[in-house]
Amino acid sequence: MFYVYIIFSASKDVYYKGFTSNLNDRLMKHNSGESTYTSSASDWVLVYSKSFETKTDALKEEKRLKKLNRISLENLIKK
Repeated sequence: MFYVYIIFSASKDVYYKGFTSNLNDRLMKHNSGESTYTSSASDWVLVYSKSFETKTDALKEEKRLKKLNRISLENLIKK
């Protein structure tokens, strides 16, 4: 399985979108500073995830999410 996810940092007030095959491990890496873009914060919280059978489908969804504005992201998260 592959997962598309959105994490949020309250200290930075920013969302990050990504994909992975292991959500727990990936979130741990974001919070430990091992991920370049997210290393400036350590309070990342998983706010959304969706699973996919194939890497290709997950990557397509990640690309779609990255095009969404903040309001659209927050509406998706609320659902």
